[in-house]
Amino acid sequence: MNLKTAEVEKSSHLDYFNIAISVDCVIFGYDKKELEILLIKSDLKEFEGMWSLLGDLIKPNEDIESAPYRVLKERTGLEDVYLEQVHTFGSLNRHPSGRVITTAYYSLIDINHHKLQLTHNEVHWHKVGDIKKLAFDHKLILDTCLQRLRQQVMEKPVIFNLLPEKFSLRELQDLYQAILGIQLDRRNFRKKIALKEWLVDLDEMEDNVPHRPGKLYKVKLDLKPKSAKKKKKLIAFVS
Repeated sequence: MNLKTAEVEKSSHLDYFNIAISVDCVIFGYDKKELEILLIKSDLKEFEGMWSLLGDLIKPNEDIESAPYRVLKERTGLEDVYLEQVHTFGSLNRHPSGRVITTAYYSLIDINHHKLQLTHNEVHWHKVGDIKKLAFDHKLILDTCLQRLRQQVMEKPVIFNLLPEKFSLRELQDLYQAILGIQLDRRNFRKKIALKEWLVDLDEMEDNVPHRPGKLYKVKLDLKPKSAKKKKKLIAFVS
């Protein structure tokens, strides 16, 4: 068997070893019954004035699992944020500088409990429903991650990072409606949630609300999504 060295393999496929790899973070938030997305102004001349997702090229000495956490830390100051790998995008002309393949991660954070510590390139929140166009292929990436989220919300307890520790079923339904973009029947929704057995009844009631107070609940501790960085293992659902 004729074996070749790694150096020979590289020299005979130079173009293959000159492809960049990046990560893009689709950070969903929730505020005032609206699903929001964290965006940053693009720093490329080709996309001047346009918004983009938070992302960066993976460094030569960096693992892909570490890169999205670095991006968030550098761009926003956020740490220990739950991230889930969604999909890899590799269209030929997706980046004006050359061939770049990117892996997208989505995250869900409670805006009111995760204050941005940095303001690089005007980082701030935008309503998902208002986004019509983004730099690169980031609108496609956003739509893909949103679709993944919508597929998961009724089957897996993935959205509880968007809520405070204690919440009512009314607040939970408002969140589901914001994500799904539809109105849900109150009785059917509560019946489906009860069957999931995700919640703990706190035997407490809402106070200081403009409507009839509802019971307060919390998600079972072992079900709430945690930062994969803490667990030293990234939970991946690659399509």
